Order: sequence, then C-alpha cells, then structure tokens
Amino acid sequence: MLKQLNTVKRLILSGLLTMLMNPAHAATAPDQWQMNMYKGVTPISQDIYWLHMVAIWVCAAIGLVVFGIMIYSLIHHRKSKGYKPASFHDNTRLEILWSVIPFIILVALAIPATHILIRMDDSSEADVTIKIVGYQWKWQYQYLDQGISYFSNLSTPYAQIQNKQDKNPWYLLEVDKPLVVPIHKKIRFLVTSNDVVHSWWVPELGVKRDAIPGFMHEAWARIEEPGTYRGQCAELCGVNHAFMPIVVEAVTDSVFKQWVAAQSEPVLSAPKSMTRNELMNLGKQKYDMLCSACHQVDGMGIPPLYPALKGSSVAVGHPISRHIDLILNGVPGTAMQAYREQLTNEEIAAIITYERNAWGNNTDEDVQPNDVAQARQELERPAIRVKQAHAGGLQ
Repeated sequence: MLKQLNTVKRLILSGLLTMLMNPAHAATAPDQWQMNMYKGVTPISQDIYWLHMVAIWVCAAIGLVVFGIMIYSLIHHRKSKGYKPASFHDNTRLEILWSVIPFIILVALAIPATHILIRMDDSSEADVTIKIVGYQWKWQYQYLDQGISYFSNLSTPYAQIQNKQDKNPWYLLEVDKPLVVPIHKKIRFLVTSNDVVHSWWVPELGVKRDAIPGFMHEAWARIEEPGTYRGQCAELCGVNHAFMPIVVEAVTDSVFKQWVAAQSEPVLSAPKSMTRNELMNLGKQKYDMLCSACHQVDGMGIPPLYPALKGSSVAVGHPISRHIDLILNGVPGTAMQAYREQLTNEEIAAIITYERNAWGNNTDEDVQPNDVAQARQELERPAIRVKQAHAGGLQ
C-alpha cells in the first residue's frame, strides 16, 4: 500500500513539474483533467450548464452552513469545556423551519428546470431532420429531407488498440464518416436501434438519447459555433461498446448545401477491377474495423457464439457466392449483420478476398467488386418483380 502511495505521489509531482516547465501542456491540462460539465455550443447545453452550476452552488452553500454549525458545535460545546447536553427532545418551530426551507429551495430549482425540460422536448419546426440508428458497433445517419444515408464507423487503427502503435490525440474518438450538420439551424434527431440498447451522447450539444429497438426518441440542437464535436455510446451494448464514437461536424449553411449536393450525386462508374494487393490491404483494414471484434484478428472467433473463419467451410468452401451472400444478407437470429447497405462492392469484395487468403486459408482466390454487384442485382430482382405485379393489378 505504501509503495502504491509513493508511486501516485511521484506521478502527481512529475505532472506538476511538466505543466510548470511546458506552458503548452498546461494549456491542454484542463481538458485532460476536466471535472465539470461542458458548457456546450447550443442554447440547451448552456441552459443545462447554468442550472447545473446553480444547483452546485446551492448544495455548496447548504453544506457550508450545515457542516459549519456541526464543526462549531463539536469544538465549542464539547464536554471538556463543561457543556452539558440539552434535555429537550423536540422543537416544533425548528422542525417546521427545516422542512419549509428545503421545500422552498426545491421549488426554486424546479421552476427553471421545468422550463428547460419543456424546451428540450420541443423538437417542432425543425430545419433538418436526421434519423440515427444504433448498430453493434456503429451508427447509421439518415437525412430524411435530403435522402442521404450512410454508416459511421470507428477509424482508429487496430494496431493502436492493440498497443502496437502510439495512440493519436483522438484515440477511439475518430470515425470514417462524421455527421455533418449546419450551424444556426434547428436539427431534429430521431434516435432508435437495430439490435440492442445504445445511447447517442454528445456532451457539447447537450444531447443524450437512448437508442432502443422498436422505440423512436426525439431530441434537437441548434449549434451556434462551427467545429468538431465528439461523443460516444453511453449505454453498455456489447464487447465493442468502447469502440462506438460519435463525431459531429458543424459547418456553415453554404458548406452544408455543398456537402449535400456532393452526397446526392449518383455514382455512375462501373465497379473497377482490383489487384490482389489492393484487395488484401483494403480487406484487412475493413476486417479489423468491422469483423475482428467477433471473429478475432487471427480468424479464430469465439466459438460457439462467433465461429472461426480460419479453415471454415464459408471462408475456404465453394461456391464463393455463398460467402458473398452471407456478408450481403447476414444470418437472421445471430449477431451477423447484413452489410449490403453498409459497405460498397469494393469493400465487400476486399473483405471476402482477405478472409479467403489470410490465416493460412490460402485459397488463392480473388473476389472482384463486379462479382458483388451481380449478387446485389440478383437480390433486387424479386423486389422488382413484386412491384411489377402490383402495378399490373395482381394481389
């Protein structure tokens, strides 16, 4: 125990010396050691911060009075000074007083708190509506008015997670595709989940909503300052709960419109052919990001819940179309999701190629993006036939 205390003392002293000798480090220290709430960049977050500080000072004042009286009494009314304890057992006036004062304090705090809660619940007249869907372990953002939808995944390199590389400043708080929103606009969030309970939380926006399957929770924000704001899933949602960050990019209205136009442009180019090296490099990157949590980096999985891919009938068996279909459609009733809406043809082809040639599988087989595109077309044909049947009056 003494050794541990000495270690803590050395760490504290070294930290203080570093701050004194390095002003730049001292400037960043409040973020590293922050104990209070964020003031935030939205009217709601600033109201929450104000109410929080009022409650803190009220609690501090109560504590000062109560403990001050207690300490004074312990010192000046002790037995060694000849004081004798009082013989009374009740005091009606005092009991009324210490009941009325807390009641008044609670009412005084409840009035502004109620106003803030009512404002938080008013998501009407929104300029932008975004549906947020939680998945294990990623977020899907759907811009309902603009017709844009995409998934946002953790982009921290797996080598950093495994302590094989130095960690960057935004370790576990960086994504491949952030949520882009305009400033000075009322943004309505509709939050739900596709699998288990998640929670979409961005402290600087003052927004925290549970994502529950089958339920739609609402929130809103009006961001006053452009910038990048980060958060995390705040509800334990499985083995990779810590790897589910949120990044919000707040931009000007003109930049947002340009971004929407760029996202809305159709991709007309045909799937390109990729070399083995391109497929393996992209496949490893995406596998580490999306698949390794369940099937493990070495492909051994965690049987029986997450089966091994090394030497499995899927990764080395035939036909290859079975492997493609598994990733496109997932496996109902299991943790294996359908990735046809989450990944491009190139990414799925790369993952399959990597799985069929890594960990000693060595099938020497490549899957090209065009193979995945053809499989997608086969999936879409039944839906097209159903639409044509309804159009022809068939039931």
